[in-house]
Amino acid sequence: MKDTIKKVPGLAVVLVGQRRDSQTYVRNKIKACEEVGIRSLMAELSEECAEDEVLNAVSEFNQDPSVHGVLVQLPLPQHMDEDTILGAVSLQKDVDGFHPLNMGNLALRGREPLFIPCAAKACIELLLRSGIKLKGKNVAVIGRSNVVGLPTTLLLQRHHATVSVVHAFTNNPEDVTRVADIVISAAGVPNLVRGSWLKRGAIVIDVGTNPIEDPSLEHGYYLRGDVCYEEALQVASAITPVPGGVGPVTVAMLLSNTLDSAKRFYGIS
Repeated sequence: MKDTIKKVPGLAVVLVGQRRDSQTYVRNKIKACEEVGIRSLMAELSEECAEDEVLNAVSEFNQDPSVHGVLVQLPLPQHMDEDTILGAVSLQKDVDGFHPLNMGNLALRGREPLFIPCAAKACIELLLRSGIKLKGKNVAVIGRSNVVGLPTTLLLQRHHATVSVVHAFTNNPEDVTRVADIVISAAGVPNLVRGSWLKRGAIVIDVGTNPIEDPSLEHGYYLRGDVCYEEALQVASAITPVPGGVGPVTVAMLLSNTLDSAKRFYGIS
């Protein structure tokens, strides 16, 4: 792109507060941008800042023609209205895919969203690239957040999978997961899914990245998935590790969405 039209895609990140996991994710995104030649910008705001300051940062990036993707790193501090801030991101730059119109178009048959949420896209990409057919498969999705669970469920239905959603009010969740060909966990609870929750030969996608404090480590914590990896390894036919599984692919999908946005902006097919 740089060679042909002398332009490169631009990705802007809005980071509010000092959450260590959020800082790690943003650092990884910026590093990935550098590796592929995407220009990255960042607005860092304090935990105590007013909501208007975040909205102003989003607005500035919306208006900047050199920026093709704007993302607000979640979660936001509790005094802020997540829906208002995510809704302020320009639809054409919503590379996280969280804008209500993008979500709505993902849910409706015959409609196409401009962007698909990155973690959901990563889960499907991992399965498809591994040669796993989704049509008619029983898939259990653990968690129903707007960020991962919901868009993953919608995307799986587009691929004609039969989807069961497990959430905090599900009775006997292990009975649901035990009959699933594929289990995708995005609950945010370390070691929630035990080996006994899985049927032999199941495929497991672990989206959970739960920071566990450990003062002896350089960053003061390590990441644990939702799935008890050691137990699942004895039963599953394939499983993603944490860290190093869904995370890097999610970042790759973000870069892919940003590139798509820039190509659309510059009229490149």
